[in-house]
Amino acid sequence: MAAVAALHRYPVKGLTPEPLEALVVQADGRVAGDRTLAFRFADATRPEVVDGLDHWPKTRGLALLDFPSLARLKLAYDHENRRLRITDGDRVVADAGLGAGERRRIADAVTDWVLAGPEGRLLRRPGRLPLELVGDGVAARFQDRPRGFVSLHGRASVEAVARAVPSAPVDDRRFRSNVVIDGVPAWGELVWAAEGAQLAIGEVRFTVTGTIARCLAISANPDTGQRDAPLLRVLTGELGQERPTLGVLLLPTGRGGTIRVGDPVVVC
Repeated sequence: MAAVAALHRYPVKGLTPEPLEALVVQADGRVAGDRTLAFRFADATRPEVVDGLDHWPKTRGLALLDFPSLARLKLAYDHENRRLRITDGDRVVADAGLGAGERRRIADAVTDWVLAGPEGRLLRRPGRLPLELVGDGVAARFQDRPRGFVSLHGRASVEAVARAVPSAPVDDRRFRSNVVIDGVPAWGELVWAAEGAQLAIGEVRFTVTGTIARCLAISANPDTGQRDAPLLRVLTGELGQERPTLGVLLLPTGRGGTIRVGDPVVVC
């Protein structure tokens, strides 16, 4: 039987996940506490409005798409006290709360770290500095899509990709899903999307609304921050996809609820 193998949320867009035993899915289709903060470029003064929803595209701030070295940073976020700690190995890059002055110190510290690294030239482009740390640290606002969604992939699909890339480590972390499941054949979740399947996971019933087309972010090694695997080409070449795809998008069909590691995944 298919079951939940791992759960993650990402308090700061582009930085490392929190592995959790349980996730709360909100009625609006977002994971509580997920993507509550983001580092935005100076010229990103207001969100875009798409279908009546505010949306901050990842191209308007720090994201793995253009800044793969971010994968090397490790994040600890204290949700209760709204405090961030960002480290690079043994070095503390930033450790502060979300008050106005503290936000500025965090943003400046991350700016200095990026400028000193391989993508520093990208951050120096017009309109990008100074970075701003935006978000209240509570509301889930900075997902890649205006509607939010819960993201899910099957571990067998990642293992199929890994077998096609023997020269670099490939695991679930590259694909940054909220929900990872076992017990489904490779690419079986894509069949669910094609059929518009209904899933029951824990307390929540979902509709599988579509697949996730991947970007260059998945080429970043989550330990080194280096692009070491041409996964887009692997998906469309060796694995024969029309466009590079891994994982699916879910929306709850009614109220939200809690899902837990070990919960069965049932196609209704």
